[in-house]
Amino acid sequence: MDHPAPRRRRSHTKRSALSWRQFLNAQAKGVLAVDFFTVDTVLLRRLYVLFVLEVGTRRVHVLGVTPHPIGDWVTQQARNLLMELEERSGDLRFLVRDRDMKFTAAFDAVFAAEGIRVLRTPVRAPRANAYAERWVGTVRREVLDRMLIVGCRQLRSVLAEYADHYNGHRPHRTLGQAPPLGPAEPVVLAPAGTIVRRDRLGGLIHEYAQVA
Repeated sequence: MDHPAPRRRRSHTKRSALSWRQFLNAQAKGVLAVDFFTVDTVLLRRLYVLFVLEVGTRRVHVLGVTPHPIGDWVTQQARNLLMELEERSGDLRFLVRDRDMKFTAAFDAVFAAEGIRVLRTPVRAPRANAYAERWVGTVRREVLDRMLIVGCRQLRSVLAEYADHYNGHRPHRTLGQAPPLGPAEPVVLAPAGTIVRRDRLGGLIHEYAQVA
């Protein structure tokens, strides 16, 4: 008697998901994950945020904010990223993205020219770009769900400050409770043994440092 087809499909899906996860874990140091997310302003205008996450270090780059994410704009942000990375781009091997039509052939070509292979996530696999999705959830919970956004300029400023906090101060379990850029330097001089606090984004974010 044949096995039920649904069981075979579930087993195949599970193996595929496991293989994709194993690949990302094995290649983490050379992988970039790119994605969009949206923010609706108090004036009911939808803004699109493009960002890239370095999977190995969890360092995030907010590439841009726009109400009109056309192909030329998205491609230019890719060029800007590679200029920012400079020689570090030589250590990168893969870029993971979903099948969003905003990622054009010209966008892919920018990375291909640097020897970075573009990998599109599998069809109907919403968790395949989990590293990027996890960052979106984090920035929403810690900042965007707790404040009102008026427009592009404010959102760019908020995300720039949060990215600086995330990369330089926020601890990550995967990194041994260190931030992506390593231990943060104390920002305030104080008597020995004092814990100092720095408030950011109007007090939504707190950074602590022990001063020797």
